Amino acid sequence: MPPDVDLKRLHWRAHHRGTKEADLLIGGFFDAHHRQWGSDERALFEEMLSEQDVDIMAWAHGTAIPPARFAGPMTEVLKKLDYVPVSR
Repeated sequence: MPPDVDLKRLHWRAHHRGTKEADLLIGGFFDAHHRQWGSDERALFEEMLSEQDVDIMAWAHGTAIPPARFAGPMTEVLKKLDYVPVSR
């Protein structure tokens, strides 16, 4: 878990969404990418966490277009889905 208090809070919020699917997608995205984020990316991710899980998941799956404030590099990486663990 990240040592920074703000990162700990973001980690908790990303991993405790209410459904296992959202926890895996949003929490997995956080785990895979938070180390590269600066303060702007952290703020954007925190803002994204205020959105409904079904919306975030639809943006990731490409079935909905994110609001303009989320359009950009973070959402493009979110769409890759390479951070979600898959059991085989």
